[in-house]
Amino acid sequence: MSSSGSPQVELGSRVGVAAAAKGQGSPRRGAEMHPVLKAFVCGSISGTCSTLLFQPLDLLKTRLQTLQPTINGSGRVGMVNLLFKVVRTESLLGLWKGVSPSFARCIPGVGIYFSTLYVIKHHFLLDRSPTALESILLGGTSRTVAVVCMLPITVVKTRFESGRFGYESVHGALKNIYRSEGVHGLFSGLLATLLRDAPFSGIYLMFYTQTKKLMPYDQLDPAFTPLVNFGCGTFAGILASLATQPADVIKTHMQLSSEKYLRTGQAIAFIFREYGLLGFFRGAVPRALRRTLMAAMAWTVYEQMMSKMGLKS
Repeated sequence: MSSSGSPQVELGSRVGVAAAAKGQGSPRRGAEMHPVLKAFVCGSISGTCSTLLFQPLDLLKTRLQTLQPTINGSGRVGMVNLLFKVVRTESLLGLWKGVSPSFARCIPGVGIYFSTLYVIKHHFLLDRSPTALESILLGGTSRTVAVVCMLPITVVKTRFESGRFGYESVHGALKNIYRSEGVHGLFSGLLATLLRDAPFSGIYLMFYTQTKKLMPYDQLDPAFTPLVNFGCGTFAGILASLATQPADVIKTHMQLSSEKYLRTGQAIAFIFREYGLLGFFRGAVPRALRRTLMAAMAWTVYEQMMSKMGLKS
């Protein structure tokens, strides 16, 4: 009886060992991707979702910022009126004009931002939560890296959305700008973009992390966590958008007329002369809606995906 059971025991042991080896091998294959690359992938996917949804708001923002002050003698055109005008003259899909350069910028750009943030955060802070000042520095530094890397695509995106240029593709636009305006054209509005994006990301991350600290996550159903994160992101986005709106208007004017504005001060003087102080807040409503919702969604999707991958965002 013992001899007849021995082969079964031995066979069972071999099967168990093989199954254990197979089970152990699976996590290794899944864990081959470096954490920084995982952060990049999560950020890119979150950027794709938010860009596709909120591109119309970005287009309306760009159009509002560059309208000439001749309509009805004041130049004041509402966002809703402009929305209907674009749909009437360019079709519904006209609201997504510029989505190709938006994808070309945001998919790698958001990935660069989140992966840079992950590297800096886990290198200097280890596992502790950042303070308010550290959040500003983390967000600002990470966004600066992403802005410099993706600025030529941002210039193309702004020009696509304005409706003033007849570029047929992102690649063709980059070649055209470089040929006619040089490197200066590709990096036009760099300072204004940094003054807009670095403070936005810093202020946003500060309010986002500080607001999340006030939330009783331990008392919440895990199913509501994404909704709470989205709410914290919305609150942070509104404050950060309003604080950086003037820099966004300056950036738009410089990227549409790089040969006209060689210095940021020239663009500031023109906007103030033509539109007054309120000119620096043109397009604030669609931009605040877009940046707020886009950032809130990007962070919510990013944190959920990182959590699924077993990483702390």
